[in-house]
Amino acid sequence: MRIITGLYKGRHFEIPRSFKARPTTDFAKENIFNVINGYVDLEGMTALDLFSGTGSISLELLSRGCSSVVSVEADRDHARFISQCMKKLGTDANILIRGDVFRFLKSCHQQFDFIFADPPYALEQLPTIPGLIFEYNLLKDDGLLVFEHGKQYDFSDNPHFCDHRSYGSVNFSLFRP
Repeated sequence: MRIITGLYKGRHFEIPRSFKARPTTDFAKENIFNVINGYVDLEGMTALDLFSGTGSISLELLSRGCSSVVSVEADRDHARFISQCMKKLGTDANILIRGDVFRFLKSCHQQFDFIFADPPYALEQLPTIPGLIFEYNLLKDDGLLVFEHGKQYDFSDNPHFCDHRSYGSVNFSLFRP
């Protein structure tokens, strides 16, 4: 796993083979960040990375200038790996929460400039996540939600939907308040 650009550009992290999480491919990550740059300037923003997995997106967000990133990951080993990556970078701008994303969404009282969610594609509650983010008012008025999902989902009827991008089997739907 590598960081594509920014402060930590080119840094590599070896993901343990035992991990169930699949990091967003470099190709998809690079392309979706090019799209994101057309919507928001990440410099100085607060970001939320839901279902952080390997921490690839959190690392990229920090490298691109986010002032703080909250990473939510339920798996103990994945959370430990994210913590180790942040220590290797020497950053304290990451707040790692090891816990259930749905519990976090319900109890969070903070708003974010940018939210990235990459749930497991087989997650039964996957289609509910964009609605919950808006129901709990977690995105600032000029914020952006990027939601990664499989090709079987179509969120274009969501009132907050603004864009869809597809890179191979990886799909992203973008939402704004």
